[in-house]
Formats: sequence, structure tokens, C-alpha cells
Amino acid sequence: MSNAEKKIILVIGATGAQGGSVARHLLVRNQFAVRALTRHPDSQSARQLRRAGVDVVYGDLDDWDTLRAALAGCYGCYGVTNYYEHFRHEYDQGKNLIDTVAAAGVPHFVFSALPHVKQATGGELAVPHFDIKARLEDEARARALPATYVHPAFYFDNFLTYFPPRAQADGRLAIGFPQGDTPLAGVASEDIGGVVAAIFERREAFLGAAVDIVGDYRRPQAYAEIMSRVLGAQVVYNAIPRDVFASFGFPGAEETADMFEFYRTRVPDQRVAIERSRALYPDMQSFEAWLVRHAEQFVSLIQPRATESLDA
Repeated sequence: MSNAEKKIILVIGATGAQGGSVARHLLVRNQFAVRALTRHPDSQSARQLRRAGVDVVYGDLDDWDTLRAALAGCYGCYGVTNYYEHFRHEYDQGKNLIDTVAAAGVPHFVFSALPHVKQATGGELAVPHFDIKARLEDEARARALPATYVHPAFYFDNFLTYFPPRAQADGRLAIGFPQGDTPLAGVASEDIGGVVAAIFERREAFLGAAVDIVGDYRRPQAYAEIMSRVLGAQVVYNAIPRDVFASFGFPGAEETADMFEFYRTRVPDQRVAIERSRALYPDMQSFEAWLVRHAEQFVSLIQPRATESLDA
């Protein structure tokens, strides 16, 4: 089947980790034509997508005209919004997307959302990058859109960026965050698209559903043990109390502390979610499988160096 004969899926955020995963998996499965919306159609990421066979178009979630043009003729749309780029404006952009999808009559909208934190905890905890996406899911449901909602778990990739192993005074490496000893659900961002592509292919089975995307579910100490084994360097886990972590003073410290407190106290056992994710995408990676594939990226992180201790 040629691209001209295939139904079109518009992917929002295709030059980012999550949207890029969706675009790549849709291309590999070859059931749909892929169109990508980006504000930077001449960027290296956009050029790579174009070379792979993606129809890359300019668009902005603040610009209804570009959204309408990008959605023209589309069977589906994958929507993801970026809190850390736009912060509270994320809601306005997500609302623009929902309104445009509704007006265009797109038959299948798959939206990347997350659960309510403030509502679930009676205001005890607040995690805006969760709560805004939860409000957007509520908005889409109120509009009765033909939609599916995916809730990705904590990215394994965060161990390369926000929570890398750091050298301690005793020569060991440590990861540290306020999860206590409670298991943490995780997923490789590159695997999210495998689940999403399967959902697009099975529209009727998933309309109205919320799907947790999870690749592994382990206690933090187990993540550290896997790092030690795969990387050949001793890595330990330091359980940092929530209030201590919130006091660290970096931008978003309190929100991040509340996120882990939500994971620790409110997220149910995720083993069934792993089974469901793997049923949709059998190649879903465990943390160890992902780490083996990405071990070289950790090399610079585990070189001895002076750094702030994560001991609490």
C-alpha cells in the first residue's frame, strides 16, 4: 500500500522523545502515513523524520490556523503537550488542540495524559505537570471525543538526565530521590510509540480507555543493583525524605518531591499494567534490557568526579 492510500496520523511533538517514539513506531509498522507537526521544520530532527518518510509540516499549538491545516484529512492524531517548555500555558495549548481535533472530526485522538494528583490527594500534593494533563483529559472526555488516553510511567531516561548516578565521598555511586522503598513503575520513552501504534490499529477496542504504559516495576534499590551489574560500578540508592528533597532549592524541587510522594503513596501495583503494555507491544523493554542498550551513555556519568552528595 502506498502512502497516498494510507490513513494519516498527525503526531504532535514528533521531534521530542515521546512524539518521536510514536512517529518511529508508526513508520515501522507501516499501517498509516505519518504527518509531524513542528514549529521548527528545518531542524535536524525534522529533517531526519522527513528522510524517514514523514510528512513534516509547520505548526504551533498557539496557532489554530496551522493546527486546522495540519489536521486536514487526518484519521488520527497523537497529542502530547510540554509543561516544562510552556509551564501553565500548557493547558491553553492542550485546549487549543482538543478544540481543533473536535472541530475537524478526527476519528481517533490519542492523548498523552497523566492522573490527577491534587484531586486524588485532597490538595495535599500538587504536581502541575500531572494535574494540567489530567484536566486536559477531563476536557476531552467532556467533549465526548473518540479518544484514547495513555499514561506513561516514569521514564528510564530520567536516570541519564535528572537522576544520574553521582559520585559519593566513599567512592561509590548513588541515585537518590524520595521514593522510600516503594516500587517505582518505569518505561523507556522509546517504547511508548509501540503501545500507541497498536492502539491506533485497534481503535474500537480502546475508545474511551485510559492505558498505563509501563515497562518495569521495581523497588529503587533494585534499579541501583541493576545499574551496578550492568555498568560494572557499585551504585547504591539513597532514600531522601520528601521534605528534605523539597528543600533542595532547585526549580521544581517541591513539585518533584510531591510527584515521588504520589508515586509512593497513591500509585497502585503496576504489574498488571506491564502485562497489558507487553500484550500491545511485545518488545517492551525491562529496565535492565534498556540499560544494556544505553550503557555507553552512562560512561561519562560514572567517571569519578567531585559532586554534591545525595546522602540524606
